[in-house]
Amino acid sequence: MKAFAYVNATSERDAVAALKFDGIALPLAGGQDLLARMKDYIDTPERVVNVKNALDRTAAPTSGGGWRIGASMKIVDLLEHADIGKMYPAIIAAATDIGTPQIRHQGTVGGNLNQRPRCWYFRNEEFVCYKKGGSRCFAVNGENQYHAIFGNDGPSHIVHPSSLAVPFVAYGATFRVIGSKGEREVAAAEYFTMPDDELLTHVMLPAPGNVKTGHYEVRYKASHDWPLAFTTVVLAMNGGIVQSGRVVLGAVAPVPWRSKPAEDALAGKPLNEATAAAAAEAAVSEAKPMSGNAYKVPIARTAVKRAILNAAGIKTV
Repeated sequence: MKAFAYVNATSERDAVAALKFDGIALPLAGGQDLLARMKDYIDTPERVVNVKNALDRTAAPTSGGGWRIGASMKIVDLLEHADIGKMYPAIIAAATDIGTPQIRHQGTVGGNLNQRPRCWYFRNEEFVCYKKGGSRCFAVNGENQYHAIFGNDGPSHIVHPSSLAVPFVAYGATFRVIGSKGEREVAAAEYFTMPDDELLTHVMLPAPGNVKTGHYEVRYKASHDWPLAFTTVVLAMNGGIVQSGRVVLGAVAPVPWRSKPAEDALAGKPLNEATAAAAAEAAVSEAKPMSGNAYKVPIARTAVKRAILNAAGIKTV
């Protein structure tokens, strides 16, 4: 690991000031991702800014009936929060299997959202890929069995690694960020394509309203593994009919992938198994798998269908 200066920020203002640096400065929260990248020389910051004590680590209700979650809140504390679990069950479902108990006790909400790609080319210092400032994605002609099946028209074919990003997008969250130009709020769906020159401080969840939600993940093994594909659905209901919905897929695209075809297939339909199957088929209609990951298409279809069935209260395998 390359030597670096360490700054312990105690407020948002201190953190922003410390990160505004002529050299390379990176924030440190739980450290599960950053320290591993530094050990492997993927990142070699000249300054590391500890933001754990600068950012909010609590959750609080908002005046509109929603909740505000601090970026420094540990994942285990999110999991054990009774009110959030009651109002936003898909978030708890996504958080339950993040890493291991040790990781969940150390990792933070902000860290999970901001972690860098898990692509083996990105994680190898010898490959200067597009995500590290290079000019190519080595997965195109290389090993790509865990890479994207959506969003492959762009230059990078990684899949976004965050488990929490998907339900946050599905619930219509906004993110409060702060930088040298002040603070602002951005839609969660837009955050993951922004330049990384601002610091995430809070996740703002709106009141969920009359919705049914479901979450389903497909993994090789039940614990300490990355999902191959997963889905969160949030459905606004009018009686037994789906009025509108958000269907968001994870581990299948460079960003949390909102499926408009699946949402269109759900709108105005009864919430049953036939509707779930039709929406799942629509969800993968625009998939463009790579040479080694076509198997992810039926897995993504299954994740969408079972998330919808979960929302309907219909038992799946």
